Amino acid sequence: GALAMGGLTLPELLRRRSLADTTGDPATDTSVILIWLQGGPSHMETYDLKPEAPIDYRGEIRPTQTVVAGMDICELLPLHTKVADRFNIIRSISHGFANHAGGAGRFLSGYNPLKPLEPLAQYPCLGPVVAKMLQGRRDPAMPIYVGSASNVYGGGSASLGSAYLPFVVGGDPNQPNFKVNNLSLAPDLRDRLDDRQALLAAFDGLRRDVDRTGIMDSIDQFQQQAINLLTSEKAKQAFDISQEDEATRKKYGRHKWGQRALLARRLVEAGTSFVTMEMQNPSIPGAIGNWDIHAVNGHLYDDTRARLPVFDQAIAALVEDLYERGLDKKVMLIVSGEFGRTPRINPQKGTASKIMQPGRDHYPGAMSVLVAGGGMRTGQVIGSTNFKGEHPQDRPLDPNDLLATVYRHLGIDYETMIEDTSGRPVPLIPGGTAITELL
Repeated sequence: GALAMGGLTLPELLRRRSLADTTGDPATDTSVILIWLQGGPSHMETYDLKPEAPIDYRGEIRPTQTVVAGMDICELLPLHTKVADRFNIIRSISHGFANHAGGAGRFLSGYNPLKPLEPLAQYPCLGPVVAKMLQGRRDPAMPIYVGSASNVYGGGSASLGSAYLPFVVGGDPNQPNFKVNNLSLAPDLRDRLDDRQALLAAFDGLRRDVDRTGIMDSIDQFQQQAINLLTSEKAKQAFDISQEDEATRKKYGRHKWGQRALLARRLVEAGTSFVTMEMQNPSIPGAIGNWDIHAVNGHLYDDTRARLPVFDQAIAALVEDLYERGLDKKVMLIVSGEFGRTPRINPQKGTASKIMQPGRDHYPGAMSVLVAGGGMRTGQVIGSTNFKGEHPQDRPLDPNDLLATVYRHLGIDYETMIEDTSGRPVPLIPGGTAITELL
């Protein structure tokens, strides 16, 4: 009955979490979905096109109008245009780390990474922080933090330890044989588990009267939490995506990205507090593995034309579903990668194609982030970049401002002190203010 989580059994993971302080604002029934676009999507081909810029900046993709006046986005996102009144686009976030690990660590932790090329963050990132701060404050029948991978590249739990890594849901939810292992027990095993619990209780009772430290009571508590999750019918039902009707599944798209978005909605609806779903490796003809569209990796426009219709369907369906199911106040949705792409196109010879082709390189100086739900006013464009998309022009924002907004939504005091890897107390984020337009 052990749940593998980076080598930990579930009872051990819960025991480690006993060391966590849960200081912060009173708990509320709120959740966050982070759709993570590993590699860094181009703001110039998604949410911040520059049709008046020189050709070597604006490229081939054109903007189109949405239902919100003044909010133009990529022409390859027609389903986005229909629900634009239900989301906001932030165009003025920037930071200073142009490599994947450093950029992700900076964006998700709020701290400048000490080792920008280190694949694991040196400061606790968003998901693990939520798992720590909300431990014991949410429904024990559901895992607090679920991810489609054990870690975002450049992210991690750092000084918090492996106990705060996500409950991992790997694989492709679109496959007919998709299932989540080690989540529940068969009825006959539950009977055997009851027998073992009785035996353990009798054995532990022999030592109960000589234990003056409370350790035995703690062990019982964490063991019971583990059993609650492993035998949770609620969790089992939430992860069973096959319960969705076929019309809903088709609306999201019968592909990995669409079904991951749908699974995220099911999880937060059931009580999970933080879900990270990575949208990479789409298995789409013409698209590379992630959003890292250097010219050497792939043809910028061929990749964009292949990738964005799949992305469009998944995100638009998720936004619409959150509102139609009355989850728009409970759930905050964030769609982002670690940075944007260079405003000026950088043609190079493709490694596979062997011909010159367009691409864009890493660029943290400007990026676009989609946010929805969270009870916020929507249909807004927050901030802007200059006419070439090079840097914020109006309402410049830091990733920490977005982190502060997320923590506030979850009822977490982002000034709470935690220890860094050296044992020095530091706040959850070193600066930043909740974005007023999103409150």
